Amino acid sequence: MTDRIDRSGLQVDAELARFVEEQVLPPIGQDAAAFWRGFAALVAQFAPRNRALLETRDRLQAQIDAWHGERAGKPIDPGAYQAFLREIGYLVPEPGAFTIGTTGVDPEIATMAGPQLVVPVLNARFLLNAANARWGSLYDAWYGTDALDAAPAQGKGYDPVRGAAVIAAGRTFLDRAVPLKAGSWADLDDPEVLELADERQFLGETEKGLLFSNNGLTLEVVFDPESPVGSSDRAGISDIVLEAALTTIVDLEDSVAAVDAEDKRAAYANWLGVIRGDLTDTFEKGGASMTRALAPDKVVTLPSGEEALMPGRSLLFVRNVGHLMTNPAILLADGSEIPEGIMDAVITSAISAQDVKGLTTYRNSREGSIYIVKPKMHGPEECAFTNDLFDAVEDLLGLSRHTIKVGVMDEERRTSANLAACIHAVRDRIVFINTGFLDRTGDEIHTSMRAGPMIRKAAIKGSAWIQAYEKRNVAIGLRHGLSGVAQIGKGMWAAPDMMRDMMVQKIGHPRTGANTAWVPSPTAATLHAMHYHEVNVFGLREEIAAEAVPGLDLLLSVPLADGTNWSEEEVREELDNNAQGLLGYVVRWIDQGVGCSKVPDINDVGLMEDRATLRISSQHMANWLLHGVCTPDQVMDSLRRMAAKVDAQNAGDPLYEPMAGNWETSMAFQAACELVFKGVEQPNGYTEPLLHAWRLRKKAA
Repeated sequence: MTDRIDRSGLQVDAELARFVEEQVLPPIGQDAAAFWRGFAALVAQFAPRNRALLETRDRLQAQIDAWHGERAGKPIDPGAYQAFLREIGYLVPEPGAFTIGTTGVDPEIATMAGPQLVVPVLNARFLLNAANARWGSLYDAWYGTDALDAAPAQGKGYDPVRGAAVIAAGRTFLDRAVPLKAGSWADLDDPEVLELADERQFLGETEKGLLFSNNGLTLEVVFDPESPVGSSDRAGISDIVLEAALTTIVDLEDSVAAVDAEDKRAAYANWLGVIRGDLTDTFEKGGASMTRALAPDKVVTLPSGEEALMPGRSLLFVRNVGHLMTNPAILLADGSEIPEGIMDAVITSAISAQDVKGLTTYRNSREGSIYIVKPKMHGPEECAFTNDLFDAVEDLLGLSRHTIKVGVMDEERRTSANLAACIHAVRDRIVFINTGFLDRTGDEIHTSMRAGPMIRKAAIKGSAWIQAYEKRNVAIGLRHGLSGVAQIGKGMWAAPDMMRDMMVQKIGHPRTGANTAWVPSPTAATLHAMHYHEVNVFGLREEIAAEAVPGLDLLLSVPLADGTNWSEEEVREELDNNAQGLLGYVVRWIDQGVGCSKVPDINDVGLMEDRATLRISSQHMANWLLHGVCTPDQVMDSLRRMAAKVDAQNAGDPLYEPMAGNWETSMAFQAACELVFKGVEQPNGYTEPLLHAWRLRKKAA
């Protein structure tokens, strides 16, 4: 039983209250009693609005379900469909011409283009790694991955053959990014006589090397002729260090399993530590104890002889929870749980206020802003709610208006269809829009659940609506002035061990005009940074902005499998693929509280998965069940066979609890089954209600 303390009518977990009152409020000069009074008033104002928005979601979905049900078996007429969506308020009028008014935005977001990491807040080691991924060794990234097309390293020590291939690739990269006035970097013997084709690219000297700029990014050429690499290099170059993860999203949402006060305290404590600058993590590696901390700033001697500092860490966003979930960490006067997104907004902002007031070891935002990513908002009304909520949080904490900036995740169908109106609703604080295949597809399936069976999951990536969705996101963002002010982002490359494929495919993201895209690791960030050296994103945007914006006909085309008659083998193959991915993720979430990890897929390829994986897989299986493409027996057969496969894939984990044969006692297996068999009735197809319920049962057991 949670020990609770009354705070202005709120029943607050005692440890959470102590954390807030002892660590969060005193540095920012907040009186605890006044804070709780204000917090309680804020909750009283916004919790009913939050509930009303969720009721609107349910009402709209019921109307859409009924519309499709009445037209079962008939093709969808785009004109009639859009007229219906306007009639029920799903589609709203486009706003008139406008330009966003956001100010006080750091250059990493506004005027630079580069990779972005997303990291679970509950894993301190991962969090520190991500924050420190502002700079990454290109030599290490090439040497240790398949990104470099050369023979892999041989033996345990340094392989000079592999090293020579890395050095040669580094010279080719430098010739493209920082060309010399004459000749090639491969011919350079003496760095003292280095002459650039454009001397403006030279920024200064560091303790060990020279700094250069290209396409707004910085790179460092490190000289150490005594090192194993430098000693084999004719100019003594030992590394090329790239400015890599310009920004990182510290995630309290899809990549964590936080279901109660204990989990939320740990999440908030890690956010406080990384903002305050004193977060550390000690762990065992190679039989030795290591402690990780935040990287210091990089000291640069400018050509003038003056010293300057460059940020040593990624600029941090914090992703709050969306509008759906509540949390027992705080109970309201009526005994109900607090909307988790409201709690996140208040407490993460109060923590970030220490940075705004300059009380931290390192500055996160040098512009004095707080950056919150808000996920899973459905349409402009919900964006307006977030805008009003952030106004109230600023007033509660004594922050200037629009100190809190918002990143809008374009991952729900009603947001995509009304994106301009969503941007307009937060037009003076928006700093980010992005796209994401998994959640967006999960909502696509659920919204049109009763329209008919969907095409196979892999085929959805090539469907008309998703192409329109990706193009509209960039085009609408550019139309309303996000360029030079905010990020336009693209989704995740999920396979951290397939860097060669990433290097071939992910260059497509900067070519769309997006100035950031998600990567699964610091190493991937270093490699993906090369794409932004190759592609001048801001130079492309004028041409991209002149292109026509895809219309709603394409965006709202439902990926139905009209007239498709799959074989029994094809059905089994699709069910197995979905079931394996579902189980591989759920078993760690429920049994171990791991919200993001590298999960082997059905072909044993490790993919970085978070909760969005479950949404698309469970919704796809639920859709096929609903329309008779498969039977409950076929689904259970796949789930049981794939449980055995997942057990085998996790055989080396001493904490793993097998599912196969434990059908009645494995909570993870039962949770996975419910995600499918109760998938149609889940709000907007979200997995959180079932996951949280089963995780709480597991923790109680």
